[in-house]
Amino acid sequence: MARYIVNNYSVENIVSWIKSGEFAIPEMQRPFVWDSTKVRDLIDSLYKGYPVGYIIIWKNPDIKLKDGTLSSGKKIVIDGQQRITALTAAIAGHDVVNQEYKKVRIKISFNPINEIFEVYNPAIGKDSKMIDDISVIFEPGFDSFNFSIEYSKENNVDPSKISKSITNLQAIKANNIGVIELEHSLDIETVTDIFIRINSKGTVLSQADFAMSKISSNEKYGGDIIRKTIDYFCHLKQRPMDIETIMENDRDFCKLDEFDKLKWIARNHDDIYSPDYTDVLRVAFTSQFLRGKLADLVSKLSGRNFETRGYEEQISEESYEKLRNGVMKFVNKTNFDRFIMIVKSAGIIDESLVRSDNALNFGYALYILLRDKGFNADYIETVVRKWIVLSLLTGRYSGSPESMFDFDIKRFDSNEPMEYLHSVELGELSDAYWEHILPSRLNTSVASSPYFKLYLMAQVKEGNHGFLSNHITVQALIENRGDIHHLFPKKYLQKNGLDARGEYNQIANYAYTQSEINIKIKDVAPHVYMKCILDQIKNKVPTIGGIVDMVNLKDNFKQNCIPDDFCNYSIENYRKFLEERRVLMARKIKDFYNGL
Repeated sequence: MARYIVNNYSVENIVSWIKSGEFAIPEMQRPFVWDSTKVRDLIDSLYKGYPVGYIIIWKNPDIKLKDGTLSSGKKIVIDGQQRITALTAAIAGHDVVNQEYKKVRIKISFNPINEIFEVYNPAIGKDSKMIDDISVIFEPGFDSFNFSIEYSKENNVDPSKISKSITNLQAIKANNIGVIELEHSLDIETVTDIFIRINSKGTVLSQADFAMSKISSNEKYGGDIIRKTIDYFCHLKQRPMDIETIMENDRDFCKLDEFDKLKWIARNHDDIYSPDYTDVLRVAFTSQFLRGKLADLVSKLSGRNFETRGYEEQISEESYEKLRNGVMKFVNKTNFDRFIMIVKSAGIIDESLVRSDNALNFGYALYILLRDKGFNADYIETVVRKWIVLSLLTGRYSGSPESMFDFDIKRFDSNEPMEYLHSVELGELSDAYWEHILPSRLNTSVASSPYFKLYLMAQVKEGNHGFLSNHITVQALIENRGDIHHLFPKKYLQKNGLDARGEYNQIANYAYTQSEINIKIKDVAPHVYMKCILDQIKNKVPTIGGIVDMVNLKDNFKQNCIPDDFCNYSIENYRKFLEERRVLMARKIKDFYNGL
């Protein structure tokens, strides 16, 4: 049984639906990302009668109002927004909002002599053969007969030829575009599944994309304002220089309390946590609705009653208010700054130290939940800090993050948070984990491994110095984009037959080291360059680094998890060294976690 119908609608009909608001494509639903040449090509295809693909829409489910009647919602464009926006820009002459949130006009020019379309530029503006902007051709009352006569006189061409071209151009409005209309009775889960399966230029659309489309389609409960709040916050985090442009082009929104409370992010220069709209949605939804699956957000915003399986206006209204509160808590300066402070207190002082955005997302959702519950600041900091690191240690949100978000937030809400944390520690961080599982996970050549990042976080937390450095800390080396070097030099290993990347690039062979120290170490065995260090300790004359005291050297070895016998190691000891260091690194990470 078909769950959709396919109709053909004229371009004129589609443009009129956009103007009337029947199609839910608010100004800010998604910035227009097409290149101007794609707009030109779309118009050219319509002119030549070529197919331009389908538009897929879904009418919101009927919602039960308080008086018992049903309210029909707008039609949400599931796929085809960029094409529709291109049509309204080229034919109706509407401005579009580009990726910098600037309102721009995309003018498509037309040469009626050779019937060629071009994107307008100043040179075209000086060419009498070009019609600068085809939107004038589609304006009510346009006199094509007189236009053809005047154009022909100016360019010395046959007016009948021009008249024919203009008539063909205007006929674009009558061209049909296929519209796939999903049954309005389809449940949210089915529509979400359809949405996710649709590919847009090779990119699979996500549940977050669908949720954002749903949010922005509801102006009655301020969904358009929620959408702009999310978009502008994320955009200004990445491009703070655009704030003046936004204030100029969206003056109405900038008068609202929402903008006043988010604009501070343009002055924030911390890149540890740079959320996109998916992150904001996930945190706001998880913290306020105590759920993890974004498909459930679409259901709640649609008014879904999970018990009766019907749709109710009150649930929709309450859900938009909840979401708004969650978004405002996310963009709140105090909340954001305090959360980043907690993240830094865990040794995460640079974005490169965290590969899992979802570990931070859940951490922020947990922070907001615990603040809502009224726990004191010290308690919140401890729980959130340890939970983030535990999540990284176990890869908790790397597999099915939505299911784990759903599972964890419900238990943090229904249990005493510290008790739930301890129960997870008992199950996930046993002695076997620290003594066997973690060392085995450190057996990798992937420098971006979360376990190596955790080791670096431990070094940062403890204020450790770089290998053979007397004063320069690992934190300073990371913050200044210092280099990771090989304790057994790479070329030394290659000369001795270990030329496979997976052998010489073991993370247990890595250490943050000052470049000048690494240069002096050269490509010799550890026992060779360490003899120079021992000589400088004896002579008190530094040549490699600044360590001239045996106590300092031993302490530096301890800070960098270097085995005591490292000064005597050569190629024969390499594999033994790796095993020893993995154990030492795992112990350091354990001590780091227990000290959080």
